[in-house]
Amino acid sequence: MKNVKIKTIIQISLVLIITLFLGRTYIEKAFDNVSIFDNKKYAIDIVDDSGYRIKMEKPAKRIISLYSAHTENLFSLGLDKEIIGVGRADIYPVQALSRKVYDYRSDPEKVISAKPDLVLIRPFIERKSPNFVKTLKRAGITVVSLYPEKFEDFDDYIIKLGILTGKKNTAEKLLKKFHEELEAIREKTSKIENKVGVYFESSDRGYKTVTTDSMPAVAIEMAGGINVASDAKPIQEGSSIAAYGIERILEKAKEIDVYVSQRGVMGAGGNYHSISIRPGFKAINAVKNKRIFEINQKIISSPTFRYIKGVKELCRMFYPEIFDDLSVYNSDKEITREEIAEIYVKKTHKTIFVPTSSYYRKKHETHTYGFFKDVPPNHPRFDYIETAVLSGYIDGYKENGEEYFYPEKRVTRDEFAKTVYLIGDFKSKDKNINIKDIDEVENKRIVQILVDNGIFELKDGKFKPKEYVTVNEVIDILNKVDTKGEKI
Repeated sequence: MKNVKIKTIIQISLVLIITLFLGRTYIEKAFDNVSIFDNKKYAIDIVDDSGYRIKMEKPAKRIISLYSAHTENLFSLGLDKEIIGVGRADIYPVQALSRKVYDYRSDPEKVISAKPDLVLIRPFIERKSPNFVKTLKRAGITVVSLYPEKFEDFDDYIIKLGILTGKKNTAEKLLKKFHEELEAIREKTSKIENKVGVYFESSDRGYKTVTTDSMPAVAIEMAGGINVASDAKPIQEGSSIAAYGIERILEKAKEIDVYVSQRGVMGAGGNYHSISIRPGFKAINAVKNKRIFEINQKIISSPTFRYIKGVKELCRMFYPEIFDDLSVYNSDKEITREEIAEIYVKKTHKTIFVPTSSYYRKKHETHTYGFFKDVPPNHPRFDYIETAVLSGYIDGYKENGEEYFYPEKRVTRDEFAKTVYLIGDFKSKDKNINIKDIDEVENKRIVQILVDNGIFELKDGKFKPKEYVTVNEVIDILNKVDTKGEKI
């Protein structure tokens, strides 16, 4: 009988040990959230997205951010010197490039030795490298895990970042402006009668799309599109990624007017070519009509204020006749470089350039994205200028090792002619029109071809290369040009 009792006690003990071991994560969280041991009032008291209660006596002043969206949003909140470290893929804004790089897959002692008072992660990092996170916490470092899976969670996420960093008021102001801009877009697209059907490919592995409450799906709706995959179900509870499959896509081939593929991450959607040659995809309206578009995930899925740019890009993809309409430019004033950059991008229907994490690993001879001293990221035409320059439509300047664009500088006929030639498709004529001042022209062959093709008109037999062009002159000339049909 005594042996039976001992055996029973051992069995019960083993069950308790196994239960405690399996439930250790939940127990840790429970203790973390129990305030009976700590009646002290804290200036900061929130619960993060991994369920941990976070208490801080004051806003963080030494922050290491291990997720690119956190890093971007911290800079948007007006933080700078407080950000002492970033993750390996954090490249935006360009200020992030000057910060020390940390990696959750490496030795946590590197982070600990930096003495941060806040380390920002996302739940994925905690699942991928739990020991890394535990080591930081045991060292007394405050680790906060945040990630909004749904669009409706974005505001709460930004507010929490604001609370943690003492920038709550700034966060509220940014969110107010953010929603005002989105509402203005929604109001404009709501008036469009014949809306396009859209399929959004989040990954070509299993032809996945996104759930209807995700940031891309909400963006499609705001941009005036109809999500043909609104019946998609998440691959797992809480995920914004949804399974769909090739069969269901082809079933809706006639409904898909625009096919948008998310690019810029591992396991992302396909590119223009790979999508266009897939078996059976020629039946899709978007493929037949060459309306396949690629969009960088940083401006459509990543929870940052650049999301507005993604929504605007979708508008341009869905309704170029409205959002790339050149007839809205009507002025006899001399055009500036920043204005003409915007017009070039809209004329060619180029999607705005967004760098990937590998972009800055290479050396760029002419221009490096974000390096113009006179065109900061908050410049109203930042994306058009960067895209036009990186597309070769307009040049920047280098002075004393620094880059400048001179956005307010005027544009000469000679400069304009060079770009018109680049974006058009022209052939030399057998017979040349006589240009009296051809010797004063820098790009002689280009100007001769454009004049012979009737694109530029002479003034008293002269081209007048140094004369500045007006907004209306630019639009009139570009309306004569057939672009080369480059894929966006």
